[in-house]
Amino acid sequence: MIRETVENYRKYLEKLRAYTHAMGLMSYDMNTVMPKGAGPVVGATFGVLSEVMYDMVTSEETEAMQREILAHRDEVDPAIVRTAELAMEERERIACIPKDEFVQYTIDQTTADQVWHEAKIKSDFQMFLPHLEKLIAAKKRFAKYYKPDARVYDTLLDEYEKGLNTAVLDKFFATVRERLVPVIAKIKDQPDVSFLHRHYPTADQRIFSDYLMDVLGLDRRYCVIGETEHPFTTEFTKYDVRITTHYHEDAVELSMYSVIHEGGHATYERGIADGIARLPIGKGVSMSVHECQSRFFENIIGRSEPFIEAIFPKMQEIFPEQLKDVTAHDMYVAVNKAEPSLIRTEADELTYALHVMIRYELEKRLFDGDLEPKDLPAEWNRMYREYLGVDVPDDRRGVLQDSHWASGLFGYFPSYAVGSAYGAQLIRRIEQDLDVWTLVRAGDLKPIVAWLTEHIYRFGCMKEPGKLMEEAFGASFDPMYYTDYLTKKYSELYHLD
Repeated sequence: MIRETVENYRKYLEKLRAYTHAMGLMSYDMNTVMPKGAGPVVGATFGVLSEVMYDMVTSEETEAMQREILAHRDEVDPAIVRTAELAMEERERIACIPKDEFVQYTIDQTTADQVWHEAKIKSDFQMFLPHLEKLIAAKKRFAKYYKPDARVYDTLLDEYEKGLNTAVLDKFFATVRERLVPVIAKIKDQPDVSFLHRHYPTADQRIFSDYLMDVLGLDRRYCVIGETEHPFTTEFTKYDVRITTHYHEDAVELSMYSVIHEGGHATYERGIADGIARLPIGKGVSMSVHECQSRFFENIIGRSEPFIEAIFPKMQEIFPEQLKDVTAHDMYVAVNKAEPSLIRTEADELTYALHVMIRYELEKRLFDGDLEPKDLPAEWNRMYREYLGVDVPDDRRGVLQDSHWASGLFGYFPSYAVGSAYGAQLIRRIEQDLDVWTLVRAGDLKPIVAWLTEHIYRFGCMKEPGKLMEEAFGASFDPMYYTDYLTKKYSELYHLD
């Protein structure tokens, strides 16, 4: 009996994967090459597909199969058991939402994302506001349906990192603020980085992007690169991972580090074990763990001097005129320039967490009812002045800069900072087993990727994120690794006392 149930469940999972795959392809297309006028039709298609998936996930037949599998867990493949466990949790989260609201939210989110793109170009928050209000209201309702007695924002945070809540994050950001703000305040004199803003043709940057993907070891049979307004990575399985970037001809480092960042996400997905790759658990376990990989490769590896030394000859080959009077050390100093700025995705390592902290505080207040969506621009601008000492000139470079709220990803932002902190602790652990910087200086990242695959990637969602990272660290998570790493790096770069 249980064998038949498992077989039927596998067939169900294949069907569910096909619908998920189709919606993912549409989403990728919508953010890269879809013509603007196609939006309403695509939104309607999303609505139909989301209704089908809702019925599949919440059906009594599906629940019965999962309960039987869990009742006979000792007789079933552990990967199927784990899939059923997580699916039951997801079913509980979704089934409490009325189907018509679930479907309408999917349509509203699709519309909001399209409006956000146009609103950002026009720097017009008022154009986006009614769509944002809809998404926030829906998220509040859904969280209360699921956990009526819990703090709404804690429920949202848990969607992206199981066990993460405001109590944990308040302490984390307090540590970051206490340890890093004094370091930022000490930085006065800045290096000359004007060579980064010479003219770097997009066509040449595309060649450089291909080279960087090769350095990361990404197999181009299974990983491609596209172009979009706000870079992202999407994965359908480990065999189809797509990263994107955005080219700026007067700022070569932006796409460079976008490719390395998104390439870190892709490296994680490509490392999932083959045996679970086609199952729902065949993906990154949480957003903090995922952002750990992207931020690890972007910053800890990618902004290190050994890495710059490894790739700089190729940079000079692709951009000979732009870099003819520049050394590898000049480039290392330039890409690590620390200075308060407007744009999160362009922020240096040292000030980056403050950008995330602003979004965390705003989201917390939005969902606690202490801040209305219409007041976001003014409060955003105030906090940027208070936390980073910069004046926000317009909505495009302020409250509209990120795509996350247009996609309904409330509670996602803290994963960037937590993931960055994970990376700082992770490198200390990897250094115990590998001569990391000799490998990096030689441009050989394969042993580092192999270590990460063995300790993190291959498991997919087989383990809870906290347990997975503790086992990888060989210790409990400690944010002091992060603040110590940044303090040491920037004290040396800027010759601070």
